[in-house]
Amino acid sequence: MIWLTWRQHRKLAFYTLLGLAVLAAVLVPIGLSMRHTFADLGLAECLHPSALNEAAARTCDMNLRHFSDRYDSLNLVAVLLITLPVLIGLFWGAPLVAREVEQGTHRFVWTQGVGRTRWALVKFGLVGGAVVLLAAGYGLGVSWWVDPLTKAADEGRLGVIVFDLQGIVPIGYTLFAVALGIFAGTIWKRMLPAMGITLVGFIGVRAAVEMLARPHYQPARTQTFPIDGPGIPEGDRGNWVLAVGIRNPDGTMAAENTRIQCPPGGKGPDGRVCGAELGLKPGAYNWEMYQPADRFWLFQGIETGIFVALAVLLLYLAIRRVRRIA
Repeated sequence: MIWLTWRQHRKLAFYTLLGLAVLAAVLVPIGLSMRHTFADLGLAECLHPSALNEAAARTCDMNLRHFSDRYDSLNLVAVLLITLPVLIGLFWGAPLVAREVEQGTHRFVWTQGVGRTRWALVKFGLVGGAVVLLAAGYGLGVSWWVDPLTKAADEGRLGVIVFDLQGIVPIGYTLFAVALGIFAGTIWKRMLPAMGITLVGFIGVRAAVEMLARPHYQPARTQTFPIDGPGIPEGDRGNWVLAVGIRNPDGTMAAENTRIQCPPGGKGPDGRVCGAELGLKPGAYNWEMYQPADRFWLFQGIETGIFVALAVLLLYLAIRRVRRIA
């Protein structure tokens, strides 16, 4: 069975490795260029603003904007990289059972002394193991590539898109995509419908987890700071900010999705009290709700666990379905 599985999937494995090699050939030079620019601009020192004087802080702000402007177009590349796990699910998972049933070869295989359960366990196990290795390499490689971008960004590694690209979550996403494709193939028994269901299901579950579950993996923290103070508190860089606003002294929200930083004395250039146009009362303050940056690996572990658990459940259901296929 192991040799048969290898014979059936060796071309797909070769093309997958070739595709990853081409991707690496494109991304590695870009990653090296980002690292050289990051070092040339002295941005490593800018990550610790408390040690900077006023002139150095202004220089850091200018250099950070220069770095972001230069590499802003890579956001499109990051969006494309997010699709890799579902592509593995479409081309590795969906055809695994659906192609056998669609072509009728399953009847021959299951009458040659290889039981359905053994066939499923060997096929699913080998493909799953290969997928874990590919996803681990992908996650480590992209983590290296995206590191300068996350250091230069205010939201850090918890930011939308960059969180999904690095660490260990690509393993969970890829396993889930493959398991979903396998399960879809046992239900619809044709490759194209199975691939379509895999695509829709993967996008739906990923979106639901990212928008509804991830912000609540741990209770969010809140912090406040005055509207006429020095600005955002030290250490705020890298936090995942979920909501911001301006509150009056009694705690009522005066303005949502905004914050103000007034000059010392609380008055603008025109002499008006800062924030008067918003109807703020004396003592109003900025408020934000956030997930701290140091929860990155905790969130990675939680989200990976969710998708691995879903993958195990889908594979279990797929094995049960294989036993019932005529």
